[in-house]
Amino acid sequence: MTQRWEKAAAALQNTVVTPMPNNEPVVISEIPEGIRCIGIGTDAAVFQSVHAPEIALKVYAEEKKDKAQTEKEVYDRLGSSGYFPKCYGTEGRILALSMESGITLFDCLLQGVHVPRQAIQDVEDARNYVRSKGLNPRDIHLKNILLQEGRAKILDVSEYVLPGNDYRWEHLKRAYDEYYPLLDGRPMPFWLLETIRKWYNQWNRYHNSFEEFMKHVYRHTAFRK
Repeated sequence: MTQRWEKAAAALQNTVVTPMPNNEPVVISEIPEGIRCIGIGTDAAVFQSVHAPEIALKVYAEEKKDKAQTEKEVYDRLGSSGYFPKCYGTEGRILALSMESGITLFDCLLQGVHVPRQAIQDVEDARNYVRSKGLNPRDIHLKNILLQEGRAKILDVSEYVLPGNDYRWEHLKRAYDEYYPLLDGRPMPFWLLETIRKWYNQWNRYHNSFEEFMKHVYRHTAFRK
């Protein structure tokens, strides 16, 4: 396994991952033949090689390369758990993880795919598990939770060493409890989800009131309870 992911990682050494301002997704260039990008975040992009399709390679921007080792250390502390992918190791700014099936909760909203309450409970249980390991479950949002046969798997653990509560999950869970029954099974437009995401990222820097944020959404979109 180690030789397979290290060979795939070597092919990505010249791939450039550039972070963008305002918490926007990274920009990537120079993707080698036989490798495809399967995900983009604010610090890194995730790739899959045809030579090792069972492995996801998370490539951090050069400016964020220390996060690869930090994230590996978090996985080491979490140990074997069905709530998270397996971590195989790091090579510089590249982290090797198990490839996971399913779609993100963000894509569930886009496609109108039902998100069962069990998945929400799985995240709650995962957060308790993280705390039991002396870590802090942060940065849990729609794009880093996978739905796998009705259950949840969390993809990004890089911020679990940071202090404080960013309230992302608390607000997301409350939105599920109070508003999701009105949306369940109805595809949501990409532009609306992206607009709400950007508003939330800006607003959550200074506030933690769910009510105030929803008032803002009401005032500026056709989204209604």
